[in-house]
Amino acid sequence: MHMDFQKAVDAAGTVIDGVGATVIVAGALIAAGLAVRGVLARQAHVYGAFRRFFGRSLLLGLELLVAADIIRTVAVTPTLESVGVLAAIVLIRTFLSFSLELEITGKWPWQKTADAQ
Repeated sequence: MHMDFQKAVDAAGTVIDGVGATVIVAGALIAAGLAVRGVLARQAHVYGAFRRFFGRSLLLGLELLVAADIIRTVAVTPTLESVGVLAAIVLIRTFLSFSLELEITGKWPWQKTADAQ
């Protein structure tokens, strides 16, 4: 039974990894499509709109990838080494998320007002 749980958790992590990667790729494709449409329609601020849309997709995808890593590492017999690797991955992805948020909104995540959420 213990092995079945590990397989289920690993499968859940793999599915969430796939969803995260799909969100990133789909976001890039949709953002590119919207940008091409905007360029063809001669709209202003196409680049900024592209960056915001793709940045949000990238943030969501990164959050899903972190969730998958956490599920696989913590739920299946965590070792000191695996928890250390997870901590490094989470720190790097958190830094990327904060950087993307700053690029998209011009503010750090903790600087948002309550009505902006």
